[in-house]
Amino acid sequence: MSNVEPTRNDQTAPNVQSAPQRTISRERMALLFMVMLVTAAGNTAMQSVMPSIGTELGVADVWISLAYTWSALLWVICAPLWARRSDRRGRKAMMAMGLVGFIASMSLCGLALIFGLAGLLPAAATLILFALARSLYGGFGSAAPPAVQAYVASRTPRSERTQALALVASSFGLGTVIGPALAPLLIFPSTGLVGPFFAFAIFAVLVLVTLRLRLPDDTPTFAARGEVMAAPFSAGSNPRIGSEVASQESDDNEDNAATVAAEGASIPDLKWSDSRLKPWILAGLLGGHAQAATLGIIGFFILDRLGLRSDPGAGTGPIGLVLMSGAIATLLAQWGLIPILKLGPRASTMWGVALSALGTATFAVSQDLHSITVGFAIASLGYGLFRPGFTSGASLSVSRIEQGQVSGIVASVNGAAYVLAPAIGVWLYGHHPLIGFATICLLCCAVFVLGWIRLGDDTHLTRDRH
Repeated sequence: MSNVEPTRNDQTAPNVQSAPQRTISRERMALLFMVMLVTAAGNTAMQSVMPSIGTELGVADVWISLAYTWSALLWVICAPLWARRSDRRGRKAMMAMGLVGFIASMSLCGLALIFGLAGLLPAAATLILFALARSLYGGFGSAAPPAVQAYVASRTPRSERTQALALVASSFGLGTVIGPALAPLLIFPSTGLVGPFFAFAIFAVLVLVTLRLRLPDDTPTFAARGEVMAAPFSAGSNPRIGSEVASQESDDNEDNAATVAAEGASIPDLKWSDSRLKPWILAGLLGGHAQAATLGIIGFFILDRLGLRSDPGAGTGPIGLVLMSGAIATLLAQWGLIPILKLGPRASTMWGVALSALGTATFAVSQDLHSITVGFAIASLGYGLFRPGFTSGASLSVSRIEQGQVSGIVASVNGAAYVLAPAIGVWLYGHHPLIGFATICLLCCAVFVLGWIRLGDDTHLTRDRH
């Protein structure tokens, strides 16, 4: 099925594009923020303790990284499917499913690790059960991020899209501050290093209940209204435009794609190979692999550089401190630099990878905790610029009706980076630290060159269409 070009919608229906832009209330934005925050906090809390857990189990570093691979692969496959389903079943239902997947995954991962650390399971069996439980997050947890992104993207004007999606992305940034900060406090005598798994599963249950009670149901059930829908085949009419008018008039402000699905009209089938998306997808894959490899290496790098392999429990604090510094730098980028400097997608992406390469080179040669922390913070500042830049660039390159599908593609691209990059990064690092870090820097440089040559101009991308 052919794609719908944004320019066609712009020229055909100026009355729709000039209608008052829908907005999201503070309460709804807070709920969306919390959905992303709790999963980010839980995942980074897990990352801060897993190097120590792996050392306690006597497992090689690369196997700890590979334990995430199956989950990441499922994320790549499932995220676009859930995004497509959210166009028809509503964003709220997919957010709830994502939270359920996260809760089940964290709880079962925690149980598997408790048995392994207690000596009731061999290390190999423990890792296999951990990987299987983690796959619940990849399979079902992947439903939430594209639903949140599509909910926000379909309700913000083009000129504000980068800032709005940066705010959503900053929930991940804040989560990565909270996760490592709370992880050492959640290590209880009864649960040991696995305590954060259960604690964040409980936090997610609270968010799920609040989401169910407070976010209005957005399942598309209302009937179409307006003259355009009454005569869908008349000259100059477009059933998708009629759907957008009905969507803007609806009491609950359902998004356009859900409206189209409710009326039985077809939604364009957005492909990864779409010429509008390809440069952004390639940038997301390259930069995402650089970030994933960095996160895969950093915990083991800290244990090695600070000489903590013989006492892995003592490594939780330094690892958490470094991850927190990176998370704070990410928030600085997304809450400060992007809105203050009004960076567009291309500028945000290119400046981001340049800073990431600089930060990676800095902590690669560091010999103490302070310099490691500074270098990782600079790299994280860069990734904090890169991620919203890539996300908003992909969103702005397609029409409003395709936001559900592009959000699924973006989520899939983000997941693809975690299929093999962390394990390959750790494997390269195991051969020699500089090999791993040099590979990360080369990936960042590749994104910068791609941005210089192929990524769309910010002025054109962010201009509101009238």
